[in-house]
Amino acid sequence: MQFAVGYQLPDAEDEPLVEIIADYREAVGEVYFPWADMASGRAALATRCGYTDWTAQQQLVGDLAAFREMGLRLDLLFNANCYGGRAISRWLENQVRSVLDYLGEAVGGVDIVTTTSPFVAHSVKQHHPEVETRASVNMRIGTVKGMEYLADIFDSYHVQRDNQRNLEYLDELKSWADDNDKSLVILANSGCLAFCSGQTFHDNMVAHEAEIDETLNVTEWEAHTCWRFLQDRANWVSILQNTWIRPEDIRHYEGLCRVVKLATRMHARPRLVIDAYARGSFYGNLLDLCEPGFGPALAPCVIDNSRFPADWFARTSSCDRRCHRCDYCAQVLEMVLVNLQEAP
Repeated sequence: MQFAVGYQLPDAEDEPLVEIIADYREAVGEVYFPWADMASGRAALATRCGYTDWTAQQQLVGDLAAFREMGLRLDLLFNANCYGGRAISRWLENQVRSVLDYLGEAVGGVDIVTTTSPFVAHSVKQHHPEVETRASVNMRIGTVKGMEYLADIFDSYHVQRDNQRNLEYLDELKSWADDNDKSLVILANSGCLAFCSGQTFHDNMVAHEAEIDETLNVTEWEAHTCWRFLQDRANWVSILQNTWIRPEDIRHYEGLCRVVKLATRMHARPRLVIDAYARGSFYGNLLDLCEPGFGPALAPCVIDNSRFPADWFARTSSCDRRCHRCDYCAQVLEMVLVNLQEAP
């Protein structure tokens, strides 16, 4: 079991991701990355509000070559939630092919394509069958049936975040995957709300972020469900009911999944995240590991990772996820929540 780390272009003052990963090479097996300004599950890599960093592609290709030299597998993202009117077009097919062809020449190819689009997966299978196709976590595939439906075009699946704390159920998914020559991937440090009813809306916003940035938008309403929900302190318990896995508990997934994905594409401190999960321990504010982290929503309070009770993983990996009928997480929140203004 190894970690997959999300690529980000370093700013002048940032530590390059190549240097960080080199320090944790034994723990990291994959790097996932978007291509230039193509829509993906996060903001565009090189352009903000029309201003393009024209050195970005050169930097990316150089870093990919360095990762290749380290022996890392490269995972190209075509994981936007929406491709608009080109969703099943020759144009999109050709775009996917052109990027794969170019990377074949520039860095020796990619090993994986992660996508939300069955059409993109089909296109990869048609033109680059040597590349593993992986279903994005944003597809929310969390059942054997869901995997069966797309087994002809996907080789591996990100498990729906909402189901990954249930080890017994995850073992059932793993049995099917083994029987059908597939593999599973989990996302360890997502801060997103469990079963978020705003996810589709948010993912579509991200896919069209370039257009949204150039539009006169309403500013007096918080469009992100999570940040709006957490404005009420009574809802903070939902943070503990989400889908993240503590570094101390990641060992329980050994044998259930081949790869553990770490969300670091937009994270301000990727070394912190990689170090915590590589070590299997973390002393600090748990929110600092997640993406999004929600630290500002709780400030001046933090969630002290060292205060979780010994039965935390046993209880949360076997519960029925009917949080409205249980107060365990509410009790734990009282243990782990620390107000830094009141702390001795």
